[in-house]
Amino acid sequence: MNPPASARVGRPEPIRSYVALGDSITEGMEDNSGPGGEYRGFADRLAEHLGTLTPDFRYANLGVRGRRMHHIFGEQLEQALEWKPDLVTVLAGGNDVLRPGNDLDALAEHFERGVRQLRDAGLRVVILSGHDTGWIPVLRYYRGRIAVFSMHMRSVAERTGTEIVDLWALNALNDPRAYSEDRLHLNGTGHQIVAARVADLLGFPMGAREAWTDPWSTPPQQLPRILRRRENRRWARQYLVPWLRRRVMGRSSGDGRMARRPQLDFLYDEATRARVARDLTPGAPDSDQGPVAPVEEVPTISPSGTKGPEPRD
Repeated sequence: MNPPASARVGRPEPIRSYVALGDSITEGMEDNSGPGGEYRGFADRLAEHLGTLTPDFRYANLGVRGRRMHHIFGEQLEQALEWKPDLVTVLAGGNDVLRPGNDLDALAEHFERGVRQLRDAGLRVVILSGHDTGWIPVLRYYRGRIAVFSMHMRSVAERTGTEIVDLWALNALNDPRAYSEDRLHLNGTGHQIVAARVADLLGFPMGAREAWTDPWSTPPQQLPRILRRRENRRWARQYLVPWLRRRVMGRSSGDGRMARRPQLDFLYDEATRARVARDLTPGAPDSDQGPVAPVEEVPTISPSGTKGPEPRD
């Protein structure tokens, strides 16, 4: 959803609750920067940021690896509708698109029905589209299907008045340094890029815009061709073959797994929430001056979404 450039942006609506719907990327797979090496991911990183801006912020992450469209717009959707949070992010369809026999038009219709249910309930929704796999051996053959489905998502966003972050348009995600060894899931840096982009769209930037537009000061290292081939063979043995085997056998890496944060609950403990409340109250003891209200600005149109207010120095 891209508003006209003449529209004015005031103080963003506070976000007091957030529910993340999706599969392995929403779960945070391969970003093991959480406590004790637990997965974290873009949704957790975004929630941690939003939790410093609003006292008593609540968060649930229903993402589970391997989940398909009927799961995400099934039990996950029903739970979000019951909770009625201020914000819902949706990253769905990746596991369906990677199955060549699936009809992309039918998947898009299913996707739109789910998004419409969320929007009809009055919820603020941010869609995340697919990222480019053109640089990844084997997965580059799915590039066309991912591109078609991503365009479907943009169309759904336009028709339903939903905000969207186009991961395909994020040049930083075309860099191998944003991915884990399996080349399919983002690493901690990649998840941070996505979290920063969504936060910027919401109007609560996580620092400078370069955090998601240009996170590296140097170009990626190019290995000699012989080393690339050797690395590709190792990757295929370790990651591709098991992935293809699960597809053939109709299994998923998420079989039997539950969501990491299945309840919409406080993100921080009581002491931390009290400190956040003090920090957000101008003139309160042991507090700073409180958050600065975003300055009204003319929004700019970005290929990866509607850009929020510029961060202040």
